[in-house]
Amino acid sequence: MLSNFSSLPIKCSTFGLSVRTTYNCTRIGNRDWVGHGVNGMANYKDDAHFPFPAVRFKENTRDICALRDRERCDWRTLCIEEKKALYRASFCQTFAEFQAPTGQWKFCLGWALFATSFCFWMIMFSRRYVWEPLPSSFSKESQKAQLRRMLELRVAPIDGLSSRWDYDNDRWKK
Repeated sequence: MLSNFSSLPIKCSTFGLSVRTTYNCTRIGNRDWVGHGVNGMANYKDDAHFPFPAVRFKENTRDICALRDRERCDWRTLCIEEKKALYRASFCQTFAEFQAPTGQWKFCLGWALFATSFCFWMIMFSRRYVWEPLPSSFSKESQKAQLRRMLELRVAPIDGLSSRWDYDNDRWKK
C-alpha cells in the first residue's frame, strides 16, 4: 500500500502496485500522486480542511517537467512566472480564490422570497375562493359575550378564570 510517502511523487507507471493503487493510477492519468489527500484515494479537491490534495492538478507535460527539474536547484534562479506556473501545475486555485464568496446566497434568498410570496398568494386565493367564511362565534363581540357568560357561571373559581375576577367591583383583580 501507499501508506508511507517519500518526498518524491509516485509515478503510476511502476509495476507491482496493489489493485487499488493500479485503479487509482488509471484514473489520474499522467499526474503525480503526491500525498494522502482527503481519504487516501487519488482525487483532487481544493479544500481548506485538507490543503494538500492527493494528486497534482495538471498532468505532466514537457514544460512542467522541465520546470520541476529546475525547481530542484536553487529557487532564486526561477522567475516569478515560473514559480506561478509550478504552483498552478500543482494546485488549481489559491486559498483566497476558492474561499472567496460566490454570491450564491443571493440566488437562494431570491428563491426563498419567491416561494414565500407564492405561498402568501395561495393563502389569499384560498381565503377568498376556497375556504368558507369563519363562523360568527369567532367575532370579537361573540368572544366577549362568551367570556362574560363564563364569569357569570363562575367557571373554575379556585385557580381558573373566575378566581381572577372581582365580582364586587365588576373588574379584573390587580
